[in-house]
Amino acid sequence: MPPVEIVEAQAAHGAVLAALHAESFSGDDVWDEAALKQLLPLHGVVTGLALAGEQPAGFLMIRCVADEAEILTLCVAPAFRKQGIARQLLTWGVMEAQGREAERMFLEVSVRNAAAQALYAGAGFAQAGTRRAYYPDGSDARVLRYSWGV
Repeated sequence: MPPVEIVEAQAAHGAVLAALHAESFSGDDVWDEAALKQLLPLHGVVTGLALAGEQPAGFLMIRCVADEAEILTLCVAPAFRKQGIARQLLTWGVMEAQGREAERMFLEVSVRNAAAQALYAGAGFAQAGTRRAYYPDGSDARVLRYSWGV
């Protein structure tokens, strides 16, 4: 595998991000290009696009507000999974949030997504709550939190 570079995504990357999201999620969980292009320029939103050589491999979108950051979405294309790319994106996101003066990060993850739960637990995220029937398929979400500040 070629080395992975993470670049900040711009509106011009909307189609690439939408294709990656469609490969990674299904049904009502997929964000289309229009939705992603609306999110990209919002205040506090930053998106890291992982490139393996010139091939888009995945992305992480976070939103920083005051001293908190939230992971909006994280996805890695199936062909690039189990190669450490999600961990690299997560590390990039924490560094970006710290640089924007956030002291903690939150996210929701489906109780059905064991791989993502393992990734976040390995990175130091802890359960902070549950959102019942949060996802379109009716599954619950675990609310996870990671703190590095006060």
